[in-house]
Parts: sequence; structure tokens; C-alpha cells
Amino acid sequence: MADQMDYEPGAEQATFSIETSSLSDQLTTIRLALKTSPVRRPLAWVCVGIVAVIIATSIGQVLLNRWNQPFYDALARRDLAGFLHQLMIFAEIAGSLLVLNIGQTWLNQMIRLRLREALTLDLIDEWMRPARAFRLTHAGAIGVNPDQRMQQDAAHLSDLSTDLGVGLLQSFILLASFIGVLWQLSSGFVFHIGGHSIAIPGYMVWAAILYAGIASWLSWLVGRPLIRFNSDRYTREAELRSSMVRVNENVDAIALAHGEADARRQLELDLSTVLGAMRRIYSAQINLSWVTDGYGWITVVAPILVAAPVYFAGDISFGGLMMAVGAFNQVNSSLRWFINNIGAIADWRATLMRVADFRIALGETDILHDKEKRIEFGENPDGKLTFDKLEVASPDGCTRLAETSVEVHPGEHVMITGDPRAGKTLFFRALAGLWPWGGGRIGMPDGEKPFFVPRTPYFPLGSLRDVLNHAEGAKIDDAEIKAVLGEVGLERLSSQLDRSARWERELADDEQRLLAFARLALRKPKWVIIDEALDTLDGATLRRVLAMLQARLPDAAILNIGRGLHNTQFFPRAFTIVKDSGGSALKPARVRAGAIEPPPQAARRKK
Repeated sequence: MADQMDYEPGAEQATFSIETSSLSDQLTTIRLALKTSPVRRPLAWVCVGIVAVIIATSIGQVLLNRWNQPFYDALARRDLAGFLHQLMIFAEIAGSLLVLNIGQTWLNQMIRLRLREALTLDLIDEWMRPARAFRLTHAGAIGVNPDQRMQQDAAHLSDLSTDLGVGLLQSFILLASFIGVLWQLSSGFVFHIGGHSIAIPGYMVWAAILYAGIASWLSWLVGRPLIRFNSDRYTREAELRSSMVRVNENVDAIALAHGEADARRQLELDLSTVLGAMRRIYSAQINLSWVTDGYGWITVVAPILVAAPVYFAGDISFGGLMMAVGAFNQVNSSLRWFINNIGAIADWRATLMRVADFRIALGETDILHDKEKRIEFGENPDGKLTFDKLEVASPDGCTRLAETSVEVHPGEHVMITGDPRAGKTLFFRALAGLWPWGGGRIGMPDGEKPFFVPRTPYFPLGSLRDVLNHAEGAKIDDAEIKAVLGEVGLERLSSQLDRSARWERELADDEQRLLAFARLALRKPKWVIIDEALDTLDGATLRRVLAMLQARLPDAAILNIGRGLHNTQFFPRAFTIVKDSGGSALKPARVRAGAIEPPPQAARRKK
């Protein structure tokens, strides 16, 4: 990743300030992601299926509620034949509901699967658009731990959205099914007070709405802080995981420097922030439990207490009472969906914030510093590479060539040097189009695409042959691959062309660079631009690589951005990069990103 590269101080980050995105923005972002997803049709059909199953289940539950009155009346009459008959009816209803429940469970899992697929594919597609991942990494806090947002957060959002969405739909349909039943049952409820008879239309319905409304308001009041606490916990978990990965990737250096104690202290610090975030969540959940659990216990007797005056007045039978209690419980169960899920809603809100804000930031990295001047790119029909008044802007000034106008002819070997703070890596990135801010013009040779060699090479997962063939075009002959490996001093890899490995982990740093130069020679580009990849090679290895390049790429123009310590016979021409603190500076940009925390390092400094 770009932020893992060792680069000089001149390679600054783009600066930005934060604008908070709204819930509407976040929901719109997710809707657009699903609308353009290749799995939107299968996802839509699964959603249609679960709606049909929930409607059928609600019909079954209405029938089951109606079954209550004849069943309990048969018990009250001690009617054995009627009792057995009602048991047979129950078996039919319950069997149908069992099949529907299993079908709903399967459809629920399919929605999770398709939603996860749609969200993750969309985020990967947005992230992997040209230069976006690089710019996001250098855009500040929103670029920290993108892997967690795309993998863990997207999966968690899919699960929560499915559970909450299906639950809300089920509650709504149940409410629509039973509110009429409960209203009808309430029509016979008459209260006798002081010799007067008082009938309240829909009495049980209003009681259920008032009861659930008070509980919902209290639950939201107590549970709302969980949104912020959950978001903070996910950030701290990502920091801990990132620190553990960093330690694992640098175990050799840590052992050699006897840095285990420092690494342990950092991991313990990250763990303490996670535990602190969890304590705040648990404290808020306990406070919320006083509301939800207390409400749950009261619900056991609430419908009976509401209907008791009418029952004791003799206006309804015991079976009618149980039918009214059942309908009340169904309506109340639908209305208390918010109460039962306040914790999950807070978690969903925090996760939605992280995923949606990440996707918003991906799109807005393309317009970072959109009001700043940009370097002009063009093509030169004469086949030359030219720099005209080129300035690369950065927050503390600009990087430029000491020469105002430069021309590089095809086949030339040019050395570009500068002091450690001149911004050589920033200049390299500007040539590659990754850093577009600045002024002047870069004229590329017409019809030619330069081959860029960064300091830390990238190797895709796969066999060594795939690594060396990693480009569009004809496959390279094995004999040529082995010959080039021998020329750069990697003969031992000639017998491993079909072996798949994490080559960036199996090979030493210098071996990775040698493999990158072997790949360069096999591609045979006409223009090559190198960023300090030659600087770490020892004298004998450097001479071997330069000899290989001279033999394999005799007509290629090669620009090496480095320290200037190389063979002047190979690089007879040289230019100098300078840092101009009074030149074009990059101003802070604005990025919408709700609940974005400061980068981990900044957060720790504050502590």
C-alpha cells in the first residue's frame, strides 16, 4: 500500500478539512451502490420472496389468534371432543407456520449473502478505480484502515440491515393484520363507573400505542449514546488490528532492535483504548436494559390488566379475554420493535456511517483540491518527453526542476537528483499522474506509455510466471524469463516459475527490486521512469542491472530519480530537483465524512 512505502519528507499528504455527511446522504449513497450492483436483480427477487412469506405468516398468525377463543372456550366448558378438534386445527396451522418460518430463515440468509456481495463488490470497485486508493491513503483520517470498512464493516452492515429490515417489515405487516382485529375486539369493551356505562372505541388499540410509545421514547433517550460509542469502538478495534499487523510484518526488525517492550506497550495502549470503548458501550447497555427489561416484565401482565375491568364486569368470556390478550400482544410486539432493537439500531447507525462515509470519500477524492491549479498533461508528436515550467504543489511549497524547460529525447539516460527534502518521490508521483496538483506542463511522447518503477515494487498473488507476465499482451517464453533472471542474479528462482507465493514476503528487499527490473526487461518499454529503486543496490549488483538494461533495452529512454551516485557513463545527463518554499502551496480541501476520527497517531498525541 502507498502509505507503507518509505518515502522522503517531500512526499506530503494532501490536506483536508471535514464536512459531516447527513443520514440522508448516507442512505442515498448505499441506495446508489445497490442500484448499480450486478446482483441487484437476485437481491430484489429474494426481497420479494421474503415479503410474500411474511404476509403468509401474518395470515397464519391471525388464524392462530382466532383459534384461541374456541380452544379456551372448549377448555372452560370441559368439552373433550371440541378440545381434540381444536388441537387438530392447531397442528395444521402450526405445521404451515413451521414451513413458512424455515423458508423465511433461508430467505433471510440469502438476503445477507446478496447484500454483502453487492456492498463489498461496490466498495472494491470504487476503491480500485485508477489512483483512488493512493489518493484516499493520502487524504487523512478517512483513509485509515480501509480494509476494515470494506470487509468487516460491510459484512456487519449487511447482517444488521437484513435483521432490522426484515424485523421491521414483519412488525409492520403484523401490526396491519392485528390492529383491526384488536379494534374489533375492543368494540365490546364497556366500563361501568358510578352507574354509567362508558365505551371507548378501539380502547385496546390506544392502550397498546400509548404503552409502546412511552417505552420507545425512553429507550431512544437512554440508548442514543450507543451510536457514538459503537463508532468509536470500531475505530479503536481497527487501530489495534493495524498495530498487530504492523508488529507481525516487522518481527525481524523488532527482534534485532530488542523492541519487544516498545511494541508491547503500544499494543497494550491500543488494547486499553478498545477496552475503554467497550466499557462505555456496556455501561450504556446496562442503562438501556433497565428500560427494555422492565418493559418486558410489565408486558407479561399489561394486556390482562388493561382488559380485566371488562372481564370482571362479565362483558366478555374467558376465551374472548385470551383472544383479546393475544391480539394485544401481537400489536404490542409490532409496536415494540424499536424498543427491542434500540441497541442494534445504534450499532447499524454507526456501521452505516463508517461504510457510507467511506464510499462518499472515495468519490470525493477525485475532486480533492478541485479549485487548485493542476499540472497540464499533453502528448508531443515528436516523441520527446518535456517539462515546461513544471511545479508540483505541496502543503509547504512546491517541488520543481532547477531548469525551467527540459527535453528528454528517445533513448536518453537521464539522472534526476535532489537533496533529501526536495520531494523526489512527490515529483515521481506527479509524472505518474498520481499527484496532479501544481502548475506547468508535462509533455509525454505521443503514443507511448512510460513504465514506472517505484521504490517498493508490487507483485500480484500467483505464480512467479504470472508475476513476470503481469500485463496485457503476449505471454513471455520461459527460456527468456530464465535468461533475464540469471542476468539480474536471481538464477535460483528459475526453477520456481510455477510456484505460487507471497513474493514480497519470501524475497529480500533487494531481491524484490531485482525481480522488478527483470519484469521491466521482459516488458521492453520504450520509456522508463525509476524512483530510487537503484539507490539501495550494492556496486556489483548495480553494475549487473545497468548492464542488463543496456543489453535488453538499448533504445529505451530511462529517467532515474535518485541520489545521483550512479554510473555517469550510463546516466550522462543530469537535472536537479529543488524545493521552493515560496512556490505554489496546496491549501486544505473539504471532504464530507461524518464521524471521522482523527488519525490514530494524532489521537494518541492528544492523550
